[in-house]
Amino acid sequence: MTSPLPWQQIDTVFLDMDGTLLDLHFDNRFWLEHVPLRFAEKHGLSVEEARERLFPKFRAREGTLEWYCVDYWSRELGLDIPALKRELEHLIRVRPHVTAFLEALQHSGKRVALLTNAHHKVLELKMTTTGLDRHFDHLICAHAFRCPKEDPRFWPRLAEQDPFDPARTLFVDDSLPVLEAARDFGVRHLRAITRPDSQAPPRTPSGFPAIDSFRELMRGLAWRGG
Repeated sequence: MTSPLPWQQIDTVFLDMDGTLLDLHFDNRFWLEHVPLRFAEKHGLSVEEARERLFPKFRAREGTLEWYCVDYWSRELGLDIPALKRELEHLIRVRPHVTAFLEALQHSGKRVALLTNAHHKVLELKMTTTGLDRHFDHLICAHAFRCPKEDPRFWPRLAEQDPFDPARTLFVDDSLPVLEAARDFGVRHLRAITRPDSQAPPRTPSGFPAIDSFRELMRGLAWRGG
């Protein structure tokens, strides 16, 4: 368990979506199983043959904005990616204690924003499914800045458009490259996630304090005026 956050020194809270607030099992199942299945059906391939064609394409776009763009993959693969995501909509799950944490943040007087690489169509689907959007002051999509959060250009662009003090900001994300970019920009309070996918083994992220449950972050989080 990580040590309590100095909440009196934090004004802004940025929270990632997939693998942080939401169980990454949906996304892993979608890209590793569902897309290969539908691609195989379309082209008369086995699922393993489909994976052999698809996975090099996926790896080639990792760390770029295209990797997160459903419009790009719809064009690239000849599949309606948003429609395929809706086929697995029932697997979208909020991670334990997230809602309680967001409610506590709402009453704490902190500024709270969702900060995601997800395409706006995916963001809309997941917010409609979970209703989490009501807990945020802002929903910020990296596509608006033309680069993903792991790109060092992202953070200055975000700060220019939506000013915040990095020294008084908490950022929680499951991606180590993203956390590294935030740290390099000067974001002081950083937390990683030990189990982004509930169906996968836990991990020990190196270089950052990590949490298994958002309940760990609620210690010392006082309600405004309380």
